Amino acid sequence: MADAKMVAELRDKTGAGMMACKKALTEAGDDMVKAVEILKKMGAMKAAQKTAERTTAEGIIVTYLHHNKKLASMLELQCESDFVARNEDFVAFANDLAMQVAAMAPEYVSPDSIPEIDVEKQKQVFVQEIAEDKKPDDIKAKIVQGKLDKWMQDVCLTKQAFFKDEDKTVEQLLTEKIATIGEKIVIARFARWELGKSASSC
Repeated sequence: MADAKMVAELRDKTGAGMMACKKALTEAGDDMVKAVEILKKMGAMKAAQKTAERTTAEGIIVTYLHHNKKLASMLELQCESDFVARNEDFVAFANDLAMQVAAMAPEYVSPDSIPEIDVEKQKQVFVQEIAEDKKPDDIKAKIVQGKLDKWMQDVCLTKQAFFKDEDKTVEQLLTEKIATIGEKIVIARFARWELGKSASSC
């Protein structure tokens, strides 16, 4: 029987629903590649792709102010309908994300939202860090990529561990909410303020 970690990994890869992923992994004997093929045949991936293609013209903007009045954040969470925008679960999720921004200080929404120039600049920092290393170039390249991946986990909201449940990333939680609510949900942008420091936004 497929464990929760494998189900979550398959969901991240395909965007298919939890039950569909669980069924596919069971049929595939926990073989991830076979499970993806089974999902394709089931049409579960196609349904997920259709959800991803839908537009998000509704949503809410929420704010969070820390009790010491020295830290605040604002976040825009988009969805497809006004009905969902008023849903308690959706609103609670938006508030949690605003708290995540305040607590964890991400710089970007997701890896896709990072300007290429910023990625290249950070890559060069890591290249310089291991410039004197005697390892082969292909090993160095893997080390740099590993450092880059770790950096993205730190600075991208969707890649951060969720502050209320560190076993899940914000991205995994977002996927769960989309499956539960049944609409496309998008973290559009956020801003963060800390007393005495420049405001950050994405």
